[in-house]
Amino acid sequence: MAINYSEKIPNNVDLSSDKRLQRALERWQPAYIQWWKETGPSDFNDADVYLRTAVSVDREGWAQFGHVKMPDYRWGIFLAERDKDRTIPFGDHAGEPVWQEVPGEYRNALRRLIVTQADTEPASVEQQRLLGHTAPSLYDMRNLFQVNVEEGRHLWAMVYLLHSYFGKDGREEAEELLERRSGNPDHPRILTTFNEPVEDWLSFFCFTTFTDRDGKYQLLALAESGFDPLARTCRFMLTEEAHHMFVGQTGINRVIKRTIEVMNEHPGHDVREYGAIPLEMIQKWVNRWSSSSLDLFGAEISSNASTFFAEGLKGRAYEEKKYEDHKALDEAYEIDVWTGERITKEEVPLRNAMNEVLRTDYIEDNRRQVEVWNKTLERAGVDFRMEYPHRRFNRKIGMYANGHFDPQGNPVSAEEWNANKALWLPTPEDEAYVKSLMVKVHEPGKIAGWIAPPSKGINGQPFDFEYVKL
Repeated sequence: MAINYSEKIPNNVDLSSDKRLQRALERWQPAYIQWWKETGPSDFNDADVYLRTAVSVDREGWAQFGHVKMPDYRWGIFLAERDKDRTIPFGDHAGEPVWQEVPGEYRNALRRLIVTQADTEPASVEQQRLLGHTAPSLYDMRNLFQVNVEEGRHLWAMVYLLHSYFGKDGREEAEELLERRSGNPDHPRILTTFNEPVEDWLSFFCFTTFTDRDGKYQLLALAESGFDPLARTCRFMLTEEAHHMFVGQTGINRVIKRTIEVMNEHPGHDVREYGAIPLEMIQKWVNRWSSSSLDLFGAEISSNASTFFAEGLKGRAYEEKKYEDHKALDEAYEIDVWTGERITKEEVPLRNAMNEVLRTDYIEDNRRQVEVWNKTLERAGVDFRMEYPHRRFNRKIGMYANGHFDPQGNPVSAEEWNANKALWLPTPEDEAYVKSLMVKVHEPGKIAGWIAPPSKGINGQPFDFEYVKL
């Protein structure tokens, strides 16, 4: 399915065949560009950035690379190929043909799912707006901007669905997506994590590791949807999302590597004396962003999640490949329940535990990534291991939000929490130190002293390639 770049809005959905829809999206387009200029990467709109652009939805050769100014990036609408024989893979409608139009009885629920996912895409761009000014290298700056333009394209993906299938309500929702602002007290983004500031690159690497991985699992669940246009949209979004997690995973690894280098160069000294980030401090950032990202899955027991599954709107990750029973009517799921005093085991209907099923898959994926960082430490002979905190730690949403738990998930009193919080989460002093390191390095081949260079460049280019022409 080649993408048509001859049209004002690149697409592979034959947009020109629906003139009303085409005009509506072309009217939305200038507002989007204005939003980008106002809240996208500040002061870099005239820079030529080495970006990848989708040219097809095939797994092989789907993107091309070249220098482009970000406001000129060809944002478009790309859906994975349609399987004409596809059936709804789960829920009460399992085995029925997938929907090409929105079922009237599920209209509001489906719109809610799409809007919530859509709202995260511009939010992350707004959160990361100022990071270009303190990029540790042109390689990292380029990766930041690649993440940003693709989050912008993911917004286009969802806005297409809203315009195409939800009429006036969808158009109004699309306009509202450009009016909310991350962190705005009067008009914030929908989900709490997407209102938190991302003011340093350690936070950015944690965000792209943990929060973008949440995005991966939400997209995997929506890619199973019985509403086929949504499923196809999400399948291609997942292709682009993989790079975002790569940026975070390798970014944290490079910070760890640089800290190890300083430890070896100056044994017995505090690495802060030499401008590196202590391993214990990196752990605090991991604790903060991983716990915040866990909240994005919602409550442990959820009637909404049950309804979305029953209606065939949102499934489990890898629903068709991983599970045999796709109706989940007679199964139970064991979860830990916090009573306010102690933790007990309880079996709940599987459909009501769908948030927790997805969260568990996500946690296992994160733990595998943390072990990659630990391999780096182990190979260097460093007696320190990064830990992925327990799902109960530092939660603001769900049953654990009304309690205090240490990083291992043990209940602690409010007094114990307050006494140890500075050991587990970043303090103002920690944040001030990390921010003090955030000094721009904008020369090709140069890099800040708190992070190691990458093992290889982008698209076969060397590290000293001019990834951004300033």
